[in-house]
Parts: sequence; C-alpha cells; structure tokens
Amino acid sequence: MNKIYLIGYMGCGKTTIGRLLAKQIGWSFVDMDTYIENRHQETISELFAKQGESFFRKAEHTSLEEISKSENIVVSTGGGTPCFFDNIDLMNRTGLSFYIYMSPKALSIRLESNTKNRPLLRDKKGKSLECFIEAQLSQRQPFYEKALYRVNNEREHPQATVEEIINILKNNI
Repeated sequence: MNKIYLIGYMGCGKTTIGRLLAKQIGWSFVDMDTYIENRHQETISELFAKQGESFFRKAEHTSLEEISKSENIVVSTGGGTPCFFDNIDLMNRTGLSFYIYMSPKALSIRLESNTKNRPLLRDKKGKSLECFIEAQLSQRQPFYEKALYRVNNEREHPQATVEEIINILKNNI
C-alpha cells in the first residue's frame, strides 16, 4: 500500500505527525482540511457557517475520493472524516489507516486555547469542552476503531509517535 491515512479526534496531532512522517519516508503530505479550503476557496469555519455541516461532509467525501487516487502520500484527515459516507472503508481499501489516540482530558487541554478556529468547539471551555469531547469521542470511537492500527499520541514529542508508526510499517508490510 502506498497511502497512509491518519485519523483521530481534532487536536490529536494528525497534521504534525503526518508532516513529520511524510518527510521521514519521502512521501507527499496532504492535510484534508487545507485541501478542502483550497478547493472551495473558503475556510472550514466559513464552509460550516455558510453551507452547513451536511455540505461540508459531502465536500470532505469528494476530496477523500480524489486524494485516494494519489500514490506515496500521507493524509491527515479531519476529525469526523472516518464517520461519514463509509469513508473509513474507503481508507482501509486504498491504504493503511492509523488511529492517533488521545484521551478526552488530554485533548481538552490541547484544544482549550484554539476553539475559535474549530466550528464544533466554538464557545466551549473547561469542563464543558472536556464533556463535549468525551461525548463526541464516544460517538466516533466505533469508526476510529476500524483503523488498521492504533497509536497513542500522549507523548511529549510527536517524533516518538512517528517512530512507532514507522516500526509498525516495518513489521507489518
């Protein structure tokens, strides 16, 4: 397989890990949110506000289908990408999927300072943010758990997670 998909909740480090991993293995990197923003000439927040979540999820699926035709690529998906339109099945058919796991507490600490750029988290702080993440994670967990591999990213340095992924690739491919 010549595609790696990184899935997990927003803020878990998919983009940072994806960039590092792609550089280390010599592949291209695509952040799906950036891809969608460039394709539609609007930010994710603007798409949500103007078109709604349903439109965004369809655009996300179309973008995933386009990206899945690429080769030698590491893809950082949006947090909800695997949960709609059988996207996780598409990822597993066309590449290797890795669930980048973090606990709700760790995610809320990481996301606390950046909720304004994330439409689903806007106006949430402290315990309400953590409770929202916990509830949403419980809904998304069945989709995330369909990933072929799971790695924990509650580490000090994302490079350690990249090394774990590379070891998985070496041992299983």
